[in-house]
Amino acid sequence: MAEAADKADDLTRFRKEFVFGEEGVIYLNGNSLGRLSKRSQKALSKAIDEEWGTGLVRSWGTGWLSLPGNLGTKIAALIGAQPDEVLVADSTSINLFKLASAALKLRERKVIWTDSQNFPSDLYVLSGLAEVRVAQNISELLANIGDDTALVALTHTNYLSGEVHEMGAITEAVHKAGAFMLWDLSHSVGVMPLHLNTYHVDFAVGCTYKYLNGGPGAPAFLFVRQQLMTHLENPIRGWFGHEHPFRFSPEYEPASGISRFLTGTPPVLSMAAFSGWRTPIFTTASVA
Repeated sequence: MAEAADKADDLTRFRKEFVFGEEGVIYLNGNSLGRLSKRSQKALSKAIDEEWGTGLVRSWGTGWLSLPGNLGTKIAALIGAQPDEVLVADSTSINLFKLASAALKLRERKVIWTDSQNFPSDLYVLSGLAEVRVAQNISELLANIGDDTALVALTHTNYLSGEVHEMGAITEAVHKAGAFMLWDLSHSVGVMPLHLNTYHVDFAVGCTYKYLNGGPGAPAFLFVRQQLMTHLENPIRGWFGHEHPFRFSPEYEPASGISRFLTGTPPVLSMAAFSGWRTPIFTTASVA
């Protein structure tokens, strides 16, 4: 019965796109590391043998420099965002630090609210930035955010229980309190359609090595709502976030768009593995 259901599943056809090494192993640990895709194998081989091996430094100008934005465009289709609102760079923790810091600087308020079920690493990052108040549940959180709250940061899907927060209702309530909303989508992206623009979400972060099969240590992504972008400052300024990175000017001039949240040199080989990821099989437009 289970085999019949598997054969009838629409996703069964994608099995052939992944590497299955040890015979008989049932792998259910996609929440920590997705399986290696054959497309990623090919993309890595191309990056090593051709782009690095033959193209050498020329490859920066023929594709490497555009990887953060191009990969962000792919993710935008999954999270209900505009292509120029998403960037692939750094780790989830660093991206969380960047966005939370930028949000705090944009507000005179100094308090961050979250809940006790937030991913622990997120709590560590936030507690190093400002006063963090931890609610035991969402009802308590929404009842207590007020004039001193700058930011509410939550993990969309609970990494232990699988509980999914109501993104639209919570974001709306946070905005009514005059605060920014930041979602960690690490355990949601690639599993379910998301609607950041529909719900007017301000910020989001997420990793790519889980359900997006980006590979071990694959770079994370960040999302910034278009209307906020020009008002925000990247707290970790670097030459790739400069409007003219190759002028090597001693004065910092932030890039005009989402690229202002770049910092250092993109990890090309990690991004190459992730670039093998195929076009999304569903988007927020097709599954609404």
